Amino acid sequence: MIIYETDSKKVKKGQVFVAIKGYTVDGHDYIEEAIQNGASKIIGEKDLKLSIPYEKVENTEEYLKEHLVKEYSNEFKNLKIIGITGTNGKTTCCFLIYQMLKKLGKKVAYLGTIGYYHDDYFEEVSNTTPNILRLYNILMDAVSNNIEYFVMEVSSHSLFLERIKGLEFTGAGFTNLTEDHLDFHKNMEGYLQSKLLITKYLKKDAYILINNDDKYAKYFKNNTLYQTYGLNGDYQIIDYSILPNQTKLTFSYKDKKYQVTTNLTSLFNIYNYLNAIGILHSIGFAINDLIKVTKDVYPPKGRCETYTYNNNYIVIDYAHTPDAVEKVIKAYLDLPHNNIITIIGCGGDRDAFKRPLMGNLATSLSNYVIFTNDNPRMEDEKHIMNDIIKDNNSNNYEVIYDRKKAIEQGIKLLKNNDILLILGKGHENYQMIGHTKYHFDDSEIVKEYLKKN
Repeated sequence: MIIYETDSKKVKKGQVFVAIKGYTVDGHDYIEEAIQNGASKIIGEKDLKLSIPYEKVENTEEYLKEHLVKEYSNEFKNLKIIGITGTNGKTTCCFLIYQMLKKLGKKVAYLGTIGYYHDDYFEEVSNTTPNILRLYNILMDAVSNNIEYFVMEVSSHSLFLERIKGLEFTGAGFTNLTEDHLDFHKNMEGYLQSKLLITKYLKKDAYILINNDDKYAKYFKNNTLYQTYGLNGDYQIIDYSILPNQTKLTFSYKDKKYQVTTNLTSLFNIYNYLNAIGILHSIGFAINDLIKVTKDVYPPKGRCETYTYNNNYIVIDYAHTPDAVEKVIKAYLDLPHNNIITIIGCGGDRDAFKRPLMGNLATSLSNYVIFTNDNPRMEDEKHIMNDIIKDNNSNNYEVIYDRKKAIEQGIKLLKNNDILLILGKGHENYQMIGHTKYHFDDSEIVKEYLKKN
């Protein structure tokens, strides 16, 4: 057990409570609770007199990072950690790698947006990359379970805030960079600089696999070992045929061609697949062995999750950025269909600049759109909706704030060979309204409707 804790409620006898002043909560307000729960020492930033040993430091968050790295990072030096960063595709890439390694008989764990997985174990996580204390606890758990490979999504926040301090990657990947999180990074330059930090965590002999067709690819090629994938890359897309539930792909590596059928759909998932293949190949796995297990590998929940309804398809996807929304809708526009119906919303208390972009993309690329709620949080749902539809001159949409009713209406609109895209929440099983987290799962709503009809 790691001796440090930042949540007063989780403090166990003998642990050191580190009082961190966060954006909304100040750990100093919970020191007495930590003492009551058995804390042996308190670390804080204020002048305090307590009943147990107390150490005042300039910055408790920096103190915690330094001591975690110093005292625990050697515990997982033998873990082969694979990290993937980028705006879109991190979850799919990581989950593909995780599944392939399992199918190849390796002890492997996955950590990212959809949770923490190993063997038959699953645990929810609140952030794509958890804070450093939670991350270290998870890594220690992986070691105690004899995990050999640890595959993780690496967010721009975690790189900027040094949540992964002390880690070394055996292999890494960069998927793409498009507008997102500008409420945090302020501009694309700041966002890029945060993503580039992943190269500082590579082991000396480790490669980063770079999407060579992304306009930011060149920035990831400085002072590091790398290989590329894409229409022009080391792992080169030669030809492909896409259906709603599978893709046939031909790609080449060093002048040798390979053919494979995946349980994935769309061009962007071809990129995700090649990223996964390239990373595993770079750390020693044969391409042919990876192709053999591909037939048993599936996209994660909420990533192009597909249901058949009469002669129509219903697709649930996590797309929640302008680039992802555009790519998903265009991917299904390329498939045989009559109408594309899209259900979409935007989160509250997040980057508002992308809202009208996503609204315009949805109405311009779809035959019909239903705008609805997607985690309004503390923001007024009508304010969010006004941002989405402002400057939208289309007349092919309606607004249904209740997401369940919006999904049911979307399914009712399906006629023959239509495709319904339910975007934004993907794997999420909740709806955040105010400070309350309500259970809500897009796939459950779809399955419940299909069962009744």
